[in-house]
Amino acid sequence: MVQAYILIQADLGKATEVAVAVRAIPGVLSSEDVTGPYDVIARAEAETLDELGSLVIAKIQEAPGIMRTLTCTVVHP
Repeated sequence: MVQAYILIQADLGKATEVAVAVRAIPGVLSSEDVTGPYDVIARAEAETLDELGSLVIAKIQEAPGIMRTLTCTVVHP
């Protein structure tokens, strides 16, 4: 299994809605709105790195209210 943290910048005032929407996506283990340069931090898991990439691009980035993401792959889960 491959895991990653996805740092998300959301549209102004949309962090909570984005966190809830991302949390509902299969493969996302957790999603919380936070303070700082990113608005939401999610943790996701997939069988392979390719599947993780597809999850981020095809599912997470398509959630309404997301402006930008940064994926940080976990080195030693």
